[in-house]
Amino acid sequence: MTNMLERAVPRYTSYPTAPNFSAAVDANVYRSWLAGLPGEATLSLYLHVPFCRELCHYCGCHTKAMLRDEPIAAYAQRLVEEIALVASHAGRRKVTHIHWGGGTPSILDADLLKFVTDELAHRFDLSAIREHAIELDPRYVTRSLLQALRDIGVNRASLGVQDFSAHVQQAAGRIQPFDTVKAAADMLNEFGIDRINIDLMYGLPKQTVADVRRTAALAHTLKPQRVAVFGYAHVPWFRPQQRLIDQSDLPSSQERLAQAQAAHETLVQFGYQPIGLDHYARPDDQLAPAASSGRLQRNFQGYTDDDADALVGLGASAISRLPQGFAQNAPAVGNYSRAIAEGKLATVKGIVLSDDDRLRGNIIERLMCDMAVDLDAIAGEFNFDVANDFSDEMESLQPFQENGSVLIDDHRIRITEQGRPYMRLVASVFDTYLARAKSRHSVAV
Repeated sequence: MTNMLERAVPRYTSYPTAPNFSAAVDANVYRSWLAGLPGEATLSLYLHVPFCRELCHYCGCHTKAMLRDEPIAAYAQRLVEEIALVASHAGRRKVTHIHWGGGTPSILDADLLKFVTDELAHRFDLSAIREHAIELDPRYVTRSLLQALRDIGVNRASLGVQDFSAHVQQAAGRIQPFDTVKAAADMLNEFGIDRINIDLMYGLPKQTVADVRRTAALAHTLKPQRVAVFGYAHVPWFRPQQRLIDQSDLPSSQERLAQAQAAHETLVQFGYQPIGLDHYARPDDQLAPAASSGRLQRNFQGYTDDDADALVGLGASAISRLPQGFAQNAPAVGNYSRAIAEGKLATVKGIVLSDDDRLRGNIIERLMCDMAVDLDAIAGEFNFDVANDFSDEMESLQPFQENGSVLIDDHRIRITEQGRPYMRLVASVFDTYLARAKSRHSVAV
């Protein structure tokens, strides 16, 4: 089991995963995809703001430290121009979800948040918005910010916590006492933004099982609707600031597993329902019925009940998911901004989905969301024959069946509770890109 824990596999927020995107999907291809959306297709919008006031050592996001306000205002102008450009190709479509991510998207001040949102309202139909969410750094939550968020219609906020232990925060480069987070949560409730998510992490430097249990218990006292528990991905070759973390301070694979299980046990004890790999929801949160009814989905923001026909990413590095495939904007802010300023879409890579991609993506998503999949039912939609086309995959599942992580009944696969931590590994069996990929991923648990 130990060698399984140390295997590196994707997080499967998409399939194929981003390292498999290529320049074959460019701005012209993406433009045609937008124009070709069906007449009644709905959209979910993701806005990426790649700036923070300071970088945390553990951060794996597309972001950079920014102390000056002028580049932030210039970036907001590019976002507005991109919104207009996308709408000129896609049309004035109905939007059901908006999500601001980063970085720290609230680094946009009240005027800039309104500026961008006003353009969204001008170019799209926002009358059917079900969720308008933003990721927040609790250290920078103020009443004036929350007034601005309420004014633009935000109704869900995710607070980045990671761990409440002072020694872990020091090692991870993010000093954030519990009282700071509590003050932010209290203010969110005061302003009526009461759909609160809290993001935690395990596998951080100097972190112990006791730290994880204590942090999960403290998070519960803030009464969030959802808690996400992510495993720290140590990828210093990809995120240079992670070199500030002493690798000898990182927990072993067995310690990481124990930490993940400690968080799981603590949150379940407090009444949270496990959702997929790493999310937990109160029974009154919409993720809970979505999970129990098979409507749960997984995208670049994690687990969601978002059923929009297309996800449109706006901003540097943002990824869009359309019926035809995936398209990603230029990751570098300079390259993204130059393209938009010239009146061009900033798409630099992506992938066109084949029938095999769609089939395998569906299988992987059901395993990641439902912990179960009926291969015959899914393969039949694509005219694949499981016995012939998935014989290697079924054989690769045998070790998981032998250790109790997976139950197989004919071609029906179910991941057991014991196997929940190995969900990414089980899903990776159906990933045909993984064996030949040159990209490096984080460890599975």
